[in-house]
Amino acid sequence: MSTTAAGATSGSGAQRPRSRRRIRRALPALAVCVALLGVGACGGGDGKKDGKDAKDDKVAPIAQTRAPDGAPRVSQAVVTIAPKDGATEVATDGALKVSASAGKLTQVTVTGSEGGKPVEGTISPDGASWQPAAALQTGTKYAVSATATDAAGLVSALQSSFTTLTPANANYGVFNIDANETYGVGMIVSLEFTKKVTDKAVVNQSVKVTSDPAVEVKGHWFGNQRLDFRPEKYWKPGTKVTLHLDLDGKQTSPGVYGRQKKDVTFTVGRAQTSVADHTAHTLTITRDGALLKKLPASLGDAENPSWNGRMTIMSKEPTVHMDSQTVGLAKGVYDIKDVPHGMRLSSTGTYVHGNYWRTDPLPFGKENTSHGCVSLQDVKGGGDPNMNAAWFYKESLIGDVVEVINSPRKVVDPDNGWSGWAMDWAGWTAG
Repeated sequence: MSTTAAGATSGSGAQRPRSRRRIRRALPALAVCVALLGVGACGGGDGKKDGKDAKDDKVAPIAQTRAPDGAPRVSQAVVTIAPKDGATEVATDGALKVSASAGKLTQVTVTGSEGGKPVEGTISPDGASWQPAAALQTGTKYAVSATATDAAGLVSALQSSFTTLTPANANYGVFNIDANETYGVGMIVSLEFTKKVTDKAVVNQSVKVTSDPAVEVKGHWFGNQRLDFRPEKYWKPGTKVTLHLDLDGKQTSPGVYGRQKKDVTFTVGRAQTSVADHTAHTLTITRDGALLKKLPASLGDAENPSWNGRMTIMSKEPTVHMDSQTVGLAKGVYDIKDVPHGMRLSSTGTYVHGNYWRTDPLPFGKENTSHGCVSLQDVKGGGDPNMNAAWFYKESLIGDVVEVINSPRKVVDPDNGWSGWAMDWAGWTAG
């Protein structure tokens, strides 16, 4: 039979380890007496795998029954638990093993010091062994209880405890979503790891994105530290999307462990997308399949054309300081400290933003004058709600898609901001 056991979400302080108690008893108890028997207890190993500072194995009193002729009846099953009782700095993956000889395991329970979700595990078909289904959590004290039955139906039991390691090197996935927020239909879930990931298979198994209603969601790696998720097509309005992080205790590279175990859920809002036409000098906004508004715009000039392709609004910033040096241009080309109604589209500095300094003549709808951004008419300070930039800012969500068409520049790279929609589905699922 298979069993599950509870695990903890965080570690506990040092506690005095309990000695192991091996209890053997007959199911139909005729008479009970207590005796000390010198039977071997736990399995061992080196400190890296099974832990260190373990106390010597101890044998607890054993309950036994007597046959009608007075002879003691003792279970022949022997339960072994690794790591040793009282071990510390135990590896979170591969160190915990429970086995039985001369009998079969019938139950294994592993409980963390502070409760929490069960740690799943399975007894092998032959009843000889049990292992957890996933890595244990870091910095946590666990209690193990296991029983086995021999051919005569007599039960043997063993208890043990150990503490998992607290890693010196931790790896965190910094994600771009907030719980209970509402995002646009093009929202891409992106994680930036604080350290390089060499075992991507472990991370792929430990990080998932699901949705309700359900659609297929796939992750794509950009290098060794960034993992983005999206569906094949835009999310449907009202969808609940959840990022599942189960990284605690998983080695993302040798000696480097994840520490996160949490779920983060957001909601998808109305279906709004926009198209910025480099040739027509317009920004056309569509909502829920219908034209909402067409605004005159000014995009990148001949020397600094805008990126082509689909980009996702990454942030909404009431005021942005724009300095030409931050995007690789010479000092003094521009340095505007109070650009109103900024909505970032790329990591390289592309924005939809308000423009108050181009007034005579107004370029919007007529010519491209920016350094790659999509600019809309505004006033200094951004205080006029009737300006096009103010209106678009108010009506937009992080996660809305803005697509630039007819620009002489190439299509934006999919890892430049949250621009994964610039990659086709076959390419996305390949990585």
